[in-house]
Amino acid sequence: MPLLRTSLLIAEPAGVLESLDELFALAHAMEQEAAKKYDSLAEEMRGQGKDDLAEVFTRLAAAEREHVDSVTQWSQSRRGKAPDPAMVRWEAPEALAPEAAAEVKTSRLMTPYRALAMAVRNEERAFAFWSYLAAYSHDPEVKKASEAMAKEELGHVATLRKERRRAYHHEHDRSRAEASTSPRPPQIDAQSLERRLIAQLGDMEQRLSGPAAVRIRDIRQQAIEIADAAAGVGSFPASMERKGPLEIAEALVDGYLDVAEQSSDAADLERLQQLAERAISRLAWLRSLAMD
Repeated sequence: MPLLRTSLLIAEPAGVLESLDELFALAHAMEQEAAKKYDSLAEEMRGQGKDDLAEVFTRLAAAEREHVDSVTQWSQSRRGKAPDPAMVRWEAPEALAPEAAAEVKTSRLMTPYRALAMAVRNEERAFAFWSYLAAYSHDPEVKKASEAMAKEELGHVATLRKERRRAYHHEHDRSRAEASTSPRPPQIDAQSLERRLIAQLGDMEQRLSGPAAVRIRDIRQQAIEIADAAAGVGSFPASMERKGPLEIAEALVDGYLDVAEQSSDAADLERLQQLAERAISRLAWLRSLAMD
């Protein structure tokens, strides 16, 4: 089984990149396509009178255009020229799955939170895409640049997850206020939750074989390292320990990001941000691997 054959990547990329020029051209095309899709959805939402959703997609489109500019500048600094669209040899993964775009346009239940959750998923797909190309590249420069693109996508994931959490809190202010008056259930820290995830990853490794088992083993080792640094960090309902690995991994991402946002100490903030970055990468990999 390939390293990345997944629910994130509906199909494997059609090939490998042969040069930096080809990489920059493909990255540029992907970011441009994402900006166009979000602009289209913003216009659709305005036409339906859904101004809050229109604003979300307008911001997403603007962010993607910044990514377009960033790729252009990178290409100019490395290759002395802007990306050449003619260098795109095969079709990249769609910036927005057709079913997701259709849901935005037709669902009466679509909210800013759900729209941002969809955007997070898109960035995770982009991470999986670039990680795949990095893993299978034959050219050291292309491999290094693909790894840099994957890391950049993780940064986008972190930013969008913060936006998504704010939207969630905004949509649930009343229920949160009511919950604050209720007795607080037993809590555990991130280290305890990491240890539960470590045990689950060990079980998964026993059920898998080949590259998937190797990747899970790597993720498990990373979780052991994260657990060592996560003592006393965050607060999670003890009931989270009964959840599956994906739910636990996602809760840990949000927990690290939440604590980092509240930190006022520079050294502590850097440590928490590193934990969050590693947890985001782990979550994307878990979603990328076959879970059955």
